[in-house]
Amino acid sequence: MRTATRTTSDTPWERAGMADIVRADRAAYGSGKSPMANAIVEQSGVRIDSERRRGRGAGVNPTGRFEPITRHVFDDGWETLEELPPFKTEVQIEKPRTIITRNESPDISFDRSINPYRGCEHGCVYCFARPSHAFMGLSPGLDFESKLFAKPDAAKLLEKELAKEGYTPRSMAIGTNTDPYQPIERQYRIMREILEVLDTYGHPVGIVTKSALVERDIDILSRMAGRGLAKVALSVTTLDRRLARTMEPRASTPAKRLEAIKTLNEAGVPASVMVAPIVPGLNDAEIERILDSAYAAGAREAGYVLLRLPLEVSPIFKDWLLRHYPDRYRHVMSLIRSMRDGKDYDSEWGKRMKGSGPYAWQIGRRFELAAKKLGFNKEKRHLRTDLFVQPEGAGKQLVLL
Repeated sequence: MRTATRTTSDTPWERAGMADIVRADRAAYGSGKSPMANAIVEQSGVRIDSERRRGRGAGVNPTGRFEPITRHVFDDGWETLEELPPFKTEVQIEKPRTIITRNESPDISFDRSINPYRGCEHGCVYCFARPSHAFMGLSPGLDFESKLFAKPDAAKLLEKELAKEGYTPRSMAIGTNTDPYQPIERQYRIMREILEVLDTYGHPVGIVTKSALVERDIDILSRMAGRGLAKVALSVTTLDRRLARTMEPRASTPAKRLEAIKTLNEAGVPASVMVAPIVPGLNDAEIERILDSAYAAGAREAGYVLLRLPLEVSPIFKDWLLRHYPDRYRHVMSLIRSMRDGKDYDSEWGKRMKGSGPYAWQIGRRFELAAKKLGFNKEKRHLRTDLFVQPEGAGKQLVLL
């Protein structure tokens, strides 16, 4: 086995080492259709052996788009590819100087968020956060779900930032990029420490997760919710265990997520449901069933987000689709492009979450009608900010005795 290097081209997907998946996508619409497309990807060598990526979502590991070279693993005749080790979860410690990330996007409801981790072991193949791993010199593919970064100083940094002069409290969003309750949280407990700080100083928080591990912190969350300071949204993508297993392999099962919604609501923690992402041709037929199941579990607020395929997510998702649902490949990708002005993705504000065109409109109306019929979204829960007590910290003059 050798690792070959070559300088990158000016084509974005070639920079990511995904030119072969672009070729496969074209073949899927030609006479060869999906079998030919799969053959192209297999012969290219970009697809990682199934034994090495067992239990992972992505099937490829393209070089980050900012790297000056791309690396291609191939058999040089010594038949040593079988000696390559499987992808195991590795965690590095990250020491950021700040922990609160600010946001000014006009189509997002929050202006600040916290990410306790970088990368996510859940391995959701569609995750729009995958491209962020390229900033670390790593791949948005298998690296994103196996080479993780933890921020153990997050709670201390948060307390320090809350103490800054002029800080104005607004709802803190957690789980908007990578999941704060991914499996490594069991060991690192960073999210719990963050909640303890927010609880201590009366700061509101909204959490989005795919993990039933959120139930572990029900003691803190119920205490905060009793003061109007906390709410949780569980993302339920599908009720089909087989689809969930392949699409989001290390996230909690759909049944566990629904159970978490029920447990949280019974404990007084407002737990809503996010039907996200909606993948046309795969899980869009489940919209009504998911909403019905979530309502029965106690959820009273619901939302949805359409599949997003920015940057490297597009070829990673296409490879996954060819591996698991080759017979649906053309149908799914055609529907996606019909909602994205003929492209895999349209990042325009206001369009990126919901799409555009007749099929996107139909999905929106189906969701709205089902939610209204069940009784969702009659009232919007707003978190309180008037209970915030700023911690003593740098920049505050000490009282002289």
